[in-house]
Amino acid sequence: MQTKGTTAMKKSSFLISLACVLSLVFSSCEKDDLDPDIIPGSTTVIANDSVAFEAVLRSIPEEYINAARNNLHIAYQHTSHGTHVSRGMFGLPDFKAGDDISFAISNNNPQANKLDFRDNVIASYAASGEDASDLSRNETAFIQATRNYLDDPDNSEINVVMWSWCSITGHDVESNYLPGMQTLINEYGPGGSKIGSGSGKRDNAVAFIFMTGHSERDRNVGEGRPKNQADLIINYCRDNKFYCLDYFGIDTHDMDGNYWEDAGDDGNSTTGGDFYLNWQNSHDLGEDYYENKVSPGGSVSYGAHNSQHITANRKAFAMWYILARIAGWDGTN
Repeated sequence: MQTKGTTAMKKSSFLISLACVLSLVFSSCEKDDLDPDIIPGSTTVIANDSVAFEAVLRSIPEEYINAARNNLHIAYQHTSHGTHVSRGMFGLPDFKAGDDISFAISNNNPQANKLDFRDNVIASYAASGEDASDLSRNETAFIQATRNYLDDPDNSEINVVMWSWCSITGHDVESNYLPGMQTLINEYGPGGSKIGSGSGKRDNAVAFIFMTGHSERDRNVGEGRPKNQADLIINYCRDNKFYCLDYFGIDTHDMDGNYWEDAGDDGNSTTGGDFYLNWQNSHDLGEDYYENKVSPGGSVSYGAHNSQHITANRKAFAMWYILARIAGWDGTN
């Protein structure tokens, strides 16, 4: 029989191991706001349409799903489009037998044996007069809001942070988002300037997940538009070995892997039709897809701006893929 002390020792051992893994991904020194210096990681994880399948989710070794669920503490800030991740993750436990255990999740109410997911918790920490509801409201507000949130002792357990875009069109990704994320990594990643003991420090290092923006029907290509912005973000993560949840890639690829450059955020393409809705209508609920929910065990709802469940299902699969990688999985079976 496992004792409480043994369980605590195992969890402590895991957290030490996680810090060691992440320390290979991030290192840091003292940085100013928007410092362009790049501290690279050691592995690139782009969770795009190629991993956003149930079959990929089921192939992840159970030990890493368990490790992610029991040891990661996630702060996620978003507005409407960001619900594709949260509602997908909240509905997943009710998909198939055993999913209520494997993918158990809480929402702003940490519970034993459930993924500690804290939804829309960072915006209230924004600097006075700034709107940090998502990455699109104020292009740099997320930096200080994240600092304020992570510096609060009440949030000392948080070890994963992700921000979502509303529309990414027209935003200065290269000058604001990428260096802003890098600055946070330099400060709060393992070995960062704000990790350690003493005043203004925190014990738990943080893994930051980059995100591309959602697609916009017939308006994806061109300077400052979703595809071009996604390329900037993905190339940065590939070059510097970071985690990225690729909204754009999932929005623009159907279930057969076909790419529809003109697709919108509802799996709707001028040339390819309503590929997600059509796939859902030709497949079985509870076997091939599940209903997304507004909260764990809550009411059924599509992701915002969606007329089908597939978009949010796929983004939840992609998110769990990243979490397993953060928890130590090397991406092989």
